[in-house]
Amino acid sequence: MTAQTILPANSVVDTGFNVANSLRFNDGSSDYLSRSNGTPTSLRKYTFSAWVKKTATGALHTLYSNGTNADNYMYIHFNNSTEQLEYVDVKSGAYQVNLKTTRVFRDPSAWYHIMIAVDTTQGTNTNRVKFYINGVQETSFVETTYPDQNDDLILNGSNTNIGRYVIESSRYYDGYMSEVVFVDGTQQANTDLGEFDSDSGIWKPIDVSGLTFGDNGYYLEFKQVGTSQNSSGMGADTSGEDNHFAVNNLTAVDQSTDTCTNNFATLASGLYTSGATFSQGNLQYQAPGSNPVFGSLTTIGVNNGKWYAEVKYTAGSNHYLVIGIADEVFAALSDLGTNTNTDLGKVGASLSTQAAAQNSTVAYVVNTGKIRNNNANGDYGSGGGDGQIINIALDRDNRKVYFGINGTYEASGDPGAGSNGFDLSSLVTGDTYFIGVTNDTGSNETIAEFNFGSPSFAISSSNADANGFGNFEYAVPSGFFAWCTKNLAEHG
Repeated sequence: MTAQTILPANSVVDTGFNVANSLRFNDGSSDYLSRSNGTPTSLRKYTFSAWVKKTATGALHTLYSNGTNADNYMYIHFNNSTEQLEYVDVKSGAYQVNLKTTRVFRDPSAWYHIMIAVDTTQGTNTNRVKFYINGVQETSFVETTYPDQNDDLILNGSNTNIGRYVIESSRYYDGYMSEVVFVDGTQQANTDLGEFDSDSGIWKPIDVSGLTFGDNGYYLEFKQVGTSQNSSGMGADTSGEDNHFAVNNLTAVDQSTDTCTNNFATLASGLYTSGATFSQGNLQYQAPGSNPVFGSLTTIGVNNGKWYAEVKYTAGSNHYLVIGIADEVFAALSDLGTNTNTDLGKVGASLSTQAAAQNSTVAYVVNTGKIRNNNANGDYGSGGGDGQIINIALDRDNRKVYFGINGTYEASGDPGAGSNGFDLSSLVTGDTYFIGVTNDTGSNETIAEFNFGSPSFAISSSNADANGFGNFEYAVPSGFFAWCTKNLAEHG
């Protein structure tokens, strides 16, 4: 990771068309959508399109699959060992389509638009399947098999799963998905599903509601929170075809406002050395029952502005949660692996030999209320415990941070008024600030669920920032904002 603010793909741009919701799929919960299709308009012409933000690596993550048995199936997935994207279609045990991209997809902060447009009646094989990523047609593949002319493919078959491999009931997707479109009977152009922004050149979504979707077509906007297979469910089809999907293991909290037009921060699992595990869209951090493991930093760093987040804490036995602020120097060292098994909060204990990182972090020990920097512990507040919400208000403009418990800030801090904040100016000396997390001591697991504005846990109070973004348990301090790219474009 470079030492700069991360601006995730397809995010910091005035889109004109705004996507309100996504679904958060968690492979550990076996989340997926399913549908038994009717008679298709065509088995030779169709288009699949989805915006995805993948949050895990090292496993097969299926976006879309169809099929009836081990000899007749198809899937679109991220490969576990290479993180390349694959589209495979097998009929009677033989490949009809096998396209595997040369490039890889590892970024846990970016939204990607994936589009596959099929017309097997075309005379040229490369025109029979067109594979687009962020509006650009892929032409470089490490595996290349195109269908024969007039082949009937499996993609529009009888049993569709979104987020799971239908044949083995496995390979669950882990990440976010929005604007899922299937057009039955037409090979759409890429410009029917998106456009390049005239100012930034970034590929962005457009309104697709006017498409002719066909008999098995659908448009999934994830506007609802119900679990039934109807217009009130999370799998509701809003195309007008009423091809609704059944909801499997997803709950109302899995509806997210982290979308391809407003990207929220998460933890950057896979980018940093870690003995911890991450789930729920990289918002839940779980440390094992052992001594310190380095956790993660946020996918979004900030150079300016005032930012608010919350952390729901589930404590282990005598197990300390450490959260704090780190700069780009620490982030770069972590990415290079020089901070293996380093406690973010202790800093000096393991980083004393890393002179560049001496003044790169300040951390708050939730259980004790102490502040750590440069191998020193200082009294700050009383701390919190099991089941409580930790408030984090970062004032990057004035280089201050405020930590609170259930809405009451430590050391009589008042972020909105700018008073009694913990001074970072001589302690975290870099320009770009991130939130970081780790654990310290103890014998049982520690769980911390982060909320940068699109929570993975239930919220009872529902507080937004002044721009109307975010869903928080406690009131956002005046002048502070949720960690999302629309706010970043205005205040970062």
